[in-house]
Amino acid sequence: MGTCMSTEDGMTNVGRRQPVMARNQLRHVKKRDKEALTIEGQRDLLLALTPGRMFRIGASGSACTHTQQGRKGCNQDAMLVWEKFASMNDTVFCGVFDGHGPFGHLVARRIRDSLPSKLVAFWHDKLTSIEKIEGSEMEALGNGESTHTDHESNLSTSRELSSEEFLGKPVRVPPPMFEPWRESHLKAFEEMDKELRTHPAIDSLYSGSTTVTVLKQGQHLVVGNVGDSRAIMGTLDDNGSWKAAQLTVDLKPSLPKEAERIRKCSGRVFALHDEPEIMRVWLPFEDSPGLAMARAFGDFCLKDYGVIAVPEITYCQVTDRDKFIILATDGIWDVLSNEEAVQIIATAPTRATAARSLVESAVRVWRLKYPASKVDDCAVVCLYLDRATDEDMFTEASALMSKESLPTSLLITPQNQSDVGVECVSMTTPVQEIRKIDLSSGKSQDAGVQEIGETLNSEEENAEVETSSSRIWRPKR
Repeated sequence: MGTCMSTEDGMTNVGRRQPVMARNQLRHVKKRDKEALTIEGQRDLLLALTPGRMFRIGASGSACTHTQQGRKGCNQDAMLVWEKFASMNDTVFCGVFDGHGPFGHLVARRIRDSLPSKLVAFWHDKLTSIEKIEGSEMEALGNGESTHTDHESNLSTSRELSSEEFLGKPVRVPPPMFEPWRESHLKAFEEMDKELRTHPAIDSLYSGSTTVTVLKQGQHLVVGNVGDSRAIMGTLDDNGSWKAAQLTVDLKPSLPKEAERIRKCSGRVFALHDEPEIMRVWLPFEDSPGLAMARAFGDFCLKDYGVIAVPEITYCQVTDRDKFIILATDGIWDVLSNEEAVQIIATAPTRATAARSLVESAVRVWRLKYPASKVDDCAVVCLYLDRATDEDMFTEASALMSKESLPTSLLITPQNQSDVGVECVSMTTPVQEIRKIDLSSGKSQDAGVQEIGETLNSEEENAEVETSSSRIWRPKR
């Protein structure tokens, strides 16, 4: 790992006079990196054409998404819903990713685009190995040999959580499907962090991202969490009242186990005088970078000092009383409680607008609660557990589109979804910002369009963007 470099003397030897051999090596590296970026561009195009994959503002048969840029710069939050994940009709993958640091927006999007495919690849490998083991066991049984394994004991000691645990009910033992997904998550997250370390165009030394993902397969949920984004479940109790079950733990330096690990690795954990409630991670001999989370992708200046990208994996079984799951970045949770978020989603006018209602509510509270503070980026994925039909969601989305004075012909329906280049378009974005992909050239017809959610609202267009050259970078609150 490279050393952490302060902003005061942040110069490398690349720009200095070098021997001919060193310059030739540098040209070779640049050529290799350019080829890698070309391959990534082709992969990004294929991802945009993948059916069932939604990464912009919109709604599908089982979920809705919304994001809004704060006043701290570009939108560093990303989100994803991928239906029929791993080519299985009963499986949905969704996640939110909260970037931080100078290149946090690039880190968050790279995780959004790369992590799911890595997860599927490791999962297929795991299933293949299990099939081989089971074949060997069947052959051994035919020969009268013992086939005792530790598979059952591994399942019993695997970390499992369910909404019922939070409601004081017994916890179920996870099914056999959990162990392959658990191991696949661990490997995929590890591989994702390795990719960021060597990425040719993303500097992750002082930049990183949180990640919280939910994989729903039938009635089973596998939740992966790195950082302080959060997943909660909206469920009904015996009296028909809404309850919030938190499915993840905010992995911050304030947690004793997290702080202990960081200090054992020579990292420092303390809060600044002007914000004593926020514990941060610092380098051993430098007051930088002040990371407000104990686990994150990227942030390689702190990876030798206790910050890790190992996810906390939990299991939950869905019951008839569990209605939806909310995944959101800390821009939501900094101002709204779990219970408030559940109530907002439960009382939203339509399913297609539920995520938008939550984001707009959080922004209003930000402005009332912290009038002198800049509103944070917000991203929300709402996954409904009792799936509505695609036609029902399309009807709701069409009504919203009409309200926003956009032609309904721009909305992707279940009938025309295979005929277009993107999975879902924004229901709140002007027509000129809708991006269509030219399949023949592999390029966008509007190369200057930013990802939906990155532009400022009309009332914020002239807002001053916060910049800083200070050595101490404080992550967004």
